[in-house]
Amino acid sequence: MNDRSIRLQGDYITLAQALKVAGLADTGGMAKMLVREGQWQVNGVAENRPGRKLRPGDRLAHPQWGQWIIQAEA
Repeated sequence: MNDRSIRLQGDYITLAQALKVAGLADTGGMAKMLVREGQWQVNGVAENRPGRKLRPGDRLAHPQWGQWIIQAEA
């Protein structure tokens, strides 16, 4: 499975914000709902907190939608 990347514009991005950037949610509320369903993993560990901070090198994954890696801004 190929990793897609999300580039940071600061020190971190929250899990909910990352879903919006990846195009998986149109609104913040929708992103929070998707995270709270409990199917997301961050670095291989189940995560249901929308405010979870993601930093460069972190990986997020969903069984149906694939994987993303967080990258520092270029």
